Amino acid sequence: MRPFAGPPALVTDGKGAYREAMLETWGKVPEYGGRGAPPKLPRPGEDWYYAQIIKKRKGGKLESVRIKIIYGDSEEVKKKLECYTAYVERTHLTSRQMNGRLVRKTLSFSKELRLLKAASALEDALYNFTRPLKTLRIELPNASKQARWQQRMPAMASGITDHVWTVKELLTVVLIPLRTNT
Repeated sequence: MRPFAGPPALVTDGKGAYREAMLETWGKVPEYGGRGAPPKLPRPGEDWYYAQIIKKRKGGKLESVRIKIIYGDSEEVKKKLECYTAYVERTHLTSRQMNGRLVRKTLSFSKELRLLKAASALEDALYNFTRPLKTLRIELPNASKQARWQQRMPAMASGITDHVWTVKELLTVVLIPLRTNT
């Protein structure tokens, strides 16, 4: 397992507190230079890529799409992320399908932040450790037709684990988050 040095390249919608969450998780407090008050707040890294795709709707129809660069050089972020709204929409759809608390106008809609955070943490763990994704699979060299692909999920692709976990394994293993900014 390897600790994360910084956040992945990220595209989100215009909602939420992603910027603050990124700073809290991966931001670093700069070293004190000896003049003025010492810095206390974490700052983003120079290699961060984060953009928001903000959609404006009117009467149920899409009126405009605006790309807002939060972290990184504008051209580099656009080149790296390609700023496709499909990635954001696909992620949100997957989250809504796996986590009923995110679906509006249902009985399971979350009204308490504490329960929403717990359900979202479980959904993230299930998605990243137990759910192989077709887009992450690797074709095996000299493989038979039955075992042509190695199934992988996000935790395998990022080097955190070496196998697809079962739900039982996920629920019985204590996951300790690695913090890089101590």
